This record gives sequence, C-alpha cells and structure tokens, in this order.
Amino acid sequence: MSEQSSPGRRRRVRAEARRSISAILDAAVRVLRDRPQATMEDFATAAGLSRQTVYAHFPSRDALITAVYQRMTDEVLAALDEAQLDEGSASEALLRLLRVSWGTFDRYPTLPPPPGAADVELHQPVFDRLSRLIRRGQRVGEFDADATPGWLFAATIALGHAGWAEVTAGRMSAADAAAAVQTAVLRVYGAKAPAS
Repeated sequence: MSEQSSPGRRRRVRAEARRSISAILDAAVRVLRDRPQATMEDFATAAGLSRQTVYAHFPSRDALITAVYQRMTDEVLAALDEAQLDEGSASEALLRLLRVSWGTFDRYPTLPPPPGAADVELHQPVFDRLSRLIRRGQRVGEFDADATPGWLFAATIALGHAGWAEVTAGRMSAADAAAAVQTAVLRVYGAKAPAS
C-alpha cells in the first residue's frame, strides 16, 4: 500500500479539508458582516488560504453563501433542540425559542437568501419546531386558537427582523430590541408573559 493511499494519510487529508472549510466559513461570516458584497478573494484572504483552496471547497460565491446558511441553520436547530421546546409552559418555550433566534442575529451577518432558495425553505426546519409549539400552546389555551401557525410564524420572523434592523441602524441596543421583540411576539400570540 502506498503512502499516498494509506488510511492515516486519508484521515490527515480529510482533517485538513475540514479545517479549511471551517476557516473559510468563519472568515465568510466575519467578512460578510461588514461587506455583504465581498468576493471569494476577500474570503480567501480573511481565511489565510489561497483562492484556489476556497474554490476547491466552494465552486462559487453562491455555494459558499449557501454553506454559511446551512451552518447557521444547523446551529439554530441544535440550539432549539437543546432549548427543549416541548417542556414547560408554551409561553416559556416560546421565549426560549426567541432567545435562540436572537443569538443567531448576533452571530451571523444579515444576508440575502442564497439564489434559488425561497425564504420558506430556509426557515422550514424552524417553522416545523415552532408549529409544534404553537399547536401545543393553542391546545392548552396559552396562545390564540384562531391564529394559524403560518401567520404566527410569519409575524415572529417579521418582528425579529424589524428588531434587528433597529439594532443595526443604531436606534436600539440589542438588549432593548430583544426585549421589545419578546413582548411584541407574546402579544401577537395572545400570550401572557410567564411569571419571573
């Protein structure tokens, strides 16, 4: 067996590829926060890698942006699962979901959706979890039973984006905007704030 095809070498190559991909995604998040129109060259420079290495993992800027969205989605879903949305009161679980979502705004730049991806597709995994929570809250009388899950989800997304727009415009602090979004979402759901 040659050195090039040995299992140890293949593992090292895969580990190096994973490190490169992680460095590229980290750099893309940092760069896109300040320069939404950044180029593949910009990402390569920020990652400390050659442009060829970036293109070897992401054949286009669109592919890289899609990978940033996928990473963000994976992180959000893991955090939502950790938040145990099926436990406690529906209102408490809703606030946990909002805190997780708000943390995403703070970590990731605001990006246009990847080409060809509908907003619904991007948010579908979160929608599925929130829909279960909404139905649970409606069953037990915590949330407005007449509002559809789709409407409540759309309102939640819109309020979150509006809150973050106020932060990025410098009109509100992140903490004040997060509190305002939580209050507004609870009102839209017809829910009372849980006792502290």
